[in-house]
Amino acid sequence: MPESPVTTDVVLFDLFGVIARHQSTEGKDRLVRTAGVPAPEFRDAYWGQRRPYDQGELTGPAYWNRVADALAVRFDQRRIAELIAADVASWSAVDETMVALVEELAVSGRRIALLSNIPEELALYYEAHHPWLEHFSVRAFSCRMGHAKPDPGAYRWCLQALNADPNRALFVDDREENIHAAKETGIRAHLFTGPEQLRATL
Repeated sequence: MPESPVTTDVVLFDLFGVIARHQSTEGKDRLVRTAGVPAPEFRDAYWGQRRPYDQGELTGPAYWNRVADALAVRFDQRRIAELIAADVASWSAVDETMVALVEELAVSGRRIALLSNIPEELALYYEAHHPWLEHFSVRAFSCRMGHAKPDPGAYRWCLQALNADPNRALFVDDREENIHAAKETGIRAHLFTGPEQLRATL
């Protein structure tokens, strides 16, 4: 059942799984082919090293060198460039229905913000290719603020940047652990399952 509509000062959106699509199967396959290693081992190394990359502690090349070390292989500079390009492409699809909803909220005067676990290379891609990002009064990218969900610091950083009372903010995300963490910091939260359910809450 959707939450009862309430007045909020700001709607704080997750990016991937809400406005942008999760990593595509085609994109995952391209990454595995580019790396030249078996898919299960690649997946473990890719995600096992991801958090410091998302939090801005590693550059793209440094991240892929760590992935290579975990796989006991070596990626040269050309292979690393290809992996970075393939990684960005795998996360590049957006849900146009949700983009339209974001633009609708912005036109109506609703204050909106963004909180996303995202590495710098992918953040730069979105900024270069998606002008609708300008609608967000705050873009809290993990790679630039040093906190990644569900770290409570990520939510507190957003509230401070927005100068917002937590009980007057609504956080929208598709992952239960992120929703739970938001609620722990006093923020109202909506588990995203689709645009229509979100509209009912808004």
